[in-house]
Amino acid sequence: MTGTFVGMPAFPSAAREALGDTQLRHNLAHATATIRAKRLQVVEEVENWEELRLAGAAVKDRALRGLDEQLVQLEEALVARGATVHWARDAAEANQIVIDVARAHAVDEIVKVKSMVTQEIGLNEALEAVGIAAWETDLAELIVQLGGDLPSHILVPAIHRNRAEIREIFARRMGEVGHPAPTDLTDEPAVLASAARVHLREKFLRATMAVSGANFAVAETGTLVVVESEGNGRMCLTLPEVLVSIVGIEKVVPTWAELDPLLRLLPRSSTGERMNPYTSMWTGVTPGDGPQEVHVVLLDNGRTRALADDVGRQALRCIRCSACLNVCPVYERVGGHAYGSVYPGPIGAILNPLLADDTAVGDPQRRQLDSLPYASTLCGACFEACPVRIDIPEVLVHLRSRVVDGHREDRLPKPEAVAFRSAGWAFADGRRLGRLERLSGLAGRVLGRRRTTLGRLPGPGAGWTDARDLPLPPRESFRAWWRRTNGTLGEEDGR
Repeated sequence: MTGTFVGMPAFPSAAREALGDTQLRHNLAHATATIRAKRLQVVEEVENWEELRLAGAAVKDRALRGLDEQLVQLEEALVARGATVHWARDAAEANQIVIDVARAHAVDEIVKVKSMVTQEIGLNEALEAVGIAAWETDLAELIVQLGGDLPSHILVPAIHRNRAEIREIFARRMGEVGHPAPTDLTDEPAVLASAARVHLREKFLRATMAVSGANFAVAETGTLVVVESEGNGRMCLTLPEVLVSIVGIEKVVPTWAELDPLLRLLPRSSTGERMNPYTSMWTGVTPGDGPQEVHVVLLDNGRTRALADDVGRQALRCIRCSACLNVCPVYERVGGHAYGSVYPGPIGAILNPLLADDTAVGDPQRRQLDSLPYASTLCGACFEACPVRIDIPEVLVHLRSRVVDGHREDRLPKPEAVAFRSAGWAFADGRRLGRLERLSGLAGRVLGRRRTTLGRLPGPGAGWTDARDLPLPPRESFRAWWRRTNGTLGEEDGR
């Protein structure tokens, strides 16, 4: 089961509500435009950018083709370096592993590196249910957590918030869970960052256990890699005595050398930097340096299901850069919450349905997941921006066909299906089509005396005509025109 937020409506309803929030649209437009401009500048510096994209895609594809062997090699390398490896089939198993490790050390709070996979499995909520506090240390994640909010972007979870809103959240909430914000707090970025630094430092120095994800896991050496911009992640990876890293099985890279194209693609595509300020790599346990007990949880949670999909498996190449979100015209206008998942935007529109277990999803969640492949204009900007060349439009169309196929056995067919079946019935017989054309021509001549368009259609057609003019049927069909000007069409013309 994926990290779909329970109770979120289907995308069309959520998007309609988001479009009414002018402040949200302003925040998103400003932030995505800034990130796009930075990315474009550093990408243009790379003469062989397209070759680099091809190389990154090839590395991920090679790992996925031999994933079973790569995972075994990764486990062996990790164990040889003193780490304990756990295998988790789903979110419940992964969460229980973290809970068991925390209880074994009598831990009642942990610090966390920014991690999409821990959001996917609902780790914070699972820990809270057993009395363990999980503190987010990434600045944007901290804003979301203190605000009782949901993340709306892969890279910048609080992209929907502006500086004034963040100042209010810090002033109101920091003192309730730790070191309070200063009384003279302003909304200047440097001042807000300083308040977060003081607030988090207390937690870093107190925590004895940390949880992280990993951007990459090198099978050859057992090395885990985290890239970040703030340094908070490195504090989590070095100060606590116990470290648990939850890693999606698709994060495997076969060899150390194959990290090269990925570490050049990721920062440029995500933060618009040539290199991330902090690239942390650790391999098991190093006596006297860093955590002395390291656990690695290798998580499936639907990934082998996605791997079995010939078209959809390319989504597992994703390196979580968020470039597709920043160029998507749909995301820019409705934001991440409308997608109802920790994976928003174009990549979320394909990743969530691919990971979901059909047998475990109730009707409301099924409707929400079925709506995601339609949350796109298919403009192709996401494919052009993707550093590992995931053809998101191709997968979207593939998933749309799955949605349609899944409703073929419904007792009450959807209006769209009825319309296409009716069209198929009409076009299947030339004589039948000819009779319908004559009827539509008659309707066009009668209605054309008073109007030029049909106006607003009733029922399901209202959604179309609310934003478009629907012209009247032509008074004369092509067949009739041809017959009048060139003679008959033949026996099959439908006369």
